[in-house]
Amino acid sequence: MDAFSEIIVAAVDNVKNAVVKVDRYSEVAGKEKNTGSGSGFVFSSDGLILTNAHVIDGSHKIKVTLLDGGEFAAELTGIDRDTDLAIIKIYGSGYSFAKLGESVDLRIGQLVIAIGNLLGYQHSVSVGVLSGIGRTMRTPDGHLIDNILQSDTAMNPGNSGGPLIDTGGNVIGINTAIIPFAQGLSFSIGIDTAKEIARYLVREGKVIKAYLGVLVNDIEINPRIRNFYRLTSKKGVLVTGLENSSPAARTNLREGDIIIEFNGRNLTGSGDLTKILIGGDLIEKTVKMKILRQTIILELDILPVRRPAA
Repeated sequence: MDAFSEIIVAAVDNVKNAVVKVDRYSEVAGKEKNTGSGSGFVFSSDGLILTNAHVIDGSHKIKVTLLDGGEFAAELTGIDRDTDLAIIKIYGSGYSFAKLGESVDLRIGQLVIAIGNLLGYQHSVSVGVLSGIGRTMRTPDGHLIDNILQSDTAMNPGNSGGPLIDTGGNVIGINTAIIPFAQGLSFSIGIDTAKEIARYLVREGKVIKAYLGVLVNDIEINPRIRNFYRLTSKKGVLVTGLENSSPAARTNLREGDIIIEFNGRNLTGSGDLTKILIGGDLIEKTVKMKILRQTIILELDILPVRRPAA
């Protein structure tokens, strides 16, 4: 094999035994029926599995199939429809599990690999490059998910919930969506967000989050401006849109502003902002944020609210 192939094969070997097929069974006309399938991956030796919420939502029974063909009944540990994440569990011990990486330092253009059960073909592998980071994406039920990774990795129905990995075999994202009829547009939830959500789902089974109503994208700050203000972070959070009647819309925040500090914490990307809002501590509390508007730094107040139902 050539060097490129060896990199891909080695990365897949590191994680393939942790990738699972997830089947959802629901009651239809009084009978139990398979109503969909997707992917997931084991992230602890005692059988905790990360997947998409939409893969198992509304299920009467969940079945997990491992690479070696072993089948297990799974139970729901926790679900967060806002971020399209869920944790299910199969009982036992000694399971192969994937190593969770980080999404904060990813670079556009780097090689990424998706593994999943697309169109029923179990453990299919596709390769591409990272096309964008720190995106905001709207789910079919109307929620906004931050810290989304965009890639040109080929994905199809069944990939949902499977891992997006780097060349070291570390999980950097959870594959969640494709845009029908668009070529080269696939999306994954950044693993930094997933890890923070998972922490609450394992402990409490649900997540409470504060809501701003702002669409964002990660952006590099101009070095001259960064040096002039002695900013510690190279990146900020670019405001690309404001939701109507949202806390963000009720401030002086504008499209094109770059959020560089929120509640006293420097931001290196949208993942940092998401982490700050998880847990609900800032709901109905006035929070100060610093923004960069062109070449001027301004300080604004915002009042986060509890995330509304879609």
